[in-house]
Order: sequence, then structure tokens, then C-alpha cells
Amino acid sequence: MSITDTSRTDAPLQVTLVVGSNRHGRFGPVVADWLLDRMREREDLIPEVVDVADVHLPTSLAPTPEATAALAGVTPKLAGAEAFVVLTPEYNHSFPAGLKNLIDWHYAEWRAKPVALVSYGGLAGGLRAAEHLRQVFAELHAVTMRDTVSFHNAGASFDDAGRLRDPAGPDAAAKTMLDQLVWWGRGLREARVRRPYAA
Repeated sequence: MSITDTSRTDAPLQVTLVVGSNRHGRFGPVVADWLLDRMREREDLIPEVVDVADVHLPTSLAPTPEATAALAGVTPKLAGAEAFVVLTPEYNHSFPAGLKNLIDWHYAEWRAKPVALVSYGGLAGGLRAAEHLRQVFAELHAVTMRDTVSFHNAGASFDDAGRLRDPAGPDAAAKTMLDQLVWWGRGLREARVRRPYAA
């Protein structure tokens, strides 16, 4: 299909939401559910989820049978994505080891694609984790969105049913971030077709 065909250039983006925590009792699924609702409301995004809690990659990058089996489940989801939203908590001023491991097992899957960052935590709202992720994705030739969504004291931001107590600010921030993701995603999709990226 020609890249000038608007049915291709304006087609919804295939976006993979990466849920970055695998700790027992994690808060990430609450934020992920809210975020998926925002993504599914849009006609320009088709979301899919990769949850590091479900991906059992060894910490060694050796090609073991276990690693091969885990990669067979997750790699196609990352490879097929045209954009990413990475959801991360902040552990010790950075992002979780499980998320870093998932990232490190892949390379071309991230390349020349946009990445939006959503973080949560205590007073800092996970922003230090998000800033560290920018450096990692830059090394992988990915483009991170300037605007993020962060939840300070995340547990207090949601009620027991997983609904935001005051959704106005986060909803507006999510719209801005996802608008940027769509702009970059469509632009980079077209660029990859016209001029294959050389890393």
C-alpha cells in the first residue's frame, strides 16, 4: 500500500502499554486500568498490554530454553507496536529491575518508535524513574514524549474502586501526552516506510 494512502497514514496506532512493576501487592494495575480506559476512548489508538509480571525472562541474557519461550510470547507484541506507553513506579530513585530486564532483552523492537512515560510513586510521583528511562530509550534510538503523566502519592489519588478522586488534571495530562504520541507515531511510521532507519 502506498504511504500516500490516508487509510494507512491516518490509521490508528498499534500501541503497547508496558506495565513495569512485578512486585507483589503492586499498585501498577490500578493506574494501568485508568490509562487503558483513556486509550480505549480514542479512535486513533489500538492498545495492547505487556505486563512484566507475566514475562519471566532470566536476568542473564543467555539464550536458554526458558528465555526463548518467554520471548516467543512478548517479542511479537513489542515488534508489532508502532508506539509505546511505559508505566513505571519509582524504586530507590529509579525504575524496576524487571522493566530494565524486559527492555534489555530487546533492541530493534524499540528503534525509531515513540515512547510515552507514565509514572507513579510518593512525593516525587515517579519522575526520577521516568527521567532515567529517557536515557535508556535514547540509547535504543527511541523517542520519548516531552509531556508525561505522574501520580504523586498515587495510593491516595484513587478510591477503593480504582477511580481517580480528582480526574481533571490526570485526564488532561493523559490527553496531551497521547496527542503527542499519536503525532510522533504517525510521523515515524511514515518515515520508517519511506526511509528505513539505520542505527
